[in-house]
Amino acid sequence: MQAQPTLFVSHGAPTFALEPGRAGPLLAALGQRRPTPAAVLIVSPHWMTRGLAVTASTRPETIHDFGGFPAPLYALQYPAPGDPALAARVAALLGQAGHAVALDDRRGLDHGAWVPMLHMFPAHDVPVVQLSLPASLEPAQAWELGRNLAPLSGEGVLIVGSGSLTHNLYEFRQRDGADEPYVQAFTEWARAAVRAHDRQALEGYLDAAPQARRAHPTAEHYLPLLIAAGAAAPGSEVEVLDGGISHGVLSMDAYVFNAPAAH
Repeated sequence: MQAQPTLFVSHGAPTFALEPGRAGPLLAALGQRRPTPAAVLIVSPHWMTRGLAVTASTRPETIHDFGGFPAPLYALQYPAPGDPALAARVAALLGQAGHAVALDDRRGLDHGAWVPMLHMFPAHDVPVVQLSLPASLEPAQAWELGRNLAPLSGEGVLIVGSGSLTHNLYEFRQRDGADEPYVQAFTEWARAAVRAHDRQALEGYLDAAPQARRAHPTAEHYLPLLIAAGAAAPGSEVEVLDGGISHGVLSMDAYVFNAPAAH
């Protein structure tokens, strides 16, 4: 079975499902040009739990976990199958690393999971399993969590960290104008750090990155990047998908961590 890359994607506002902007076609093209994975394991900040949990339903529902958006969004469904066997494999892998993982056969897919998958796999024919984000997760722990999941890539599973390269929800709600310069500055810093595989800088982003506390007043939308980077094969070639800036404050970049070619 062909190994899969790992992926970080900015899932943006829920309206990204209907208004793909620059980022949607890039994700669609990625889904078309890469070998179809056996399944997807995705981590989203919109399912935060005290410990770790993984969806184990055969048919996870589409969760519309947002309010105040256009009515057509609430009619969207993403009926991808689940994969209870993959859920058990995830629990076993993380269990070997000392993590207790709950199998949740009632939880569906939140918009941090189904919105990017809607662009990548619009036929919803690839099984999707979602892993929760522990509420107390620290940056170094997020990287190690990714390392624990890394064997899945060699088993044909696409590991996706779904977050937002910048995520200031207050400014998102207050602004409707030009792109904020700090968003581009943080985006350029992140691209350089990811391409350099600079774990120290990425984990220490609050001190290393320009205006990091404005870009991420809270950490939950940043941590999926560290999970994806941690899951990537050492020496991975990083492909940047320049998704532009949405709503003036949301950087929509995605990163594809391609395993280095065998020699």
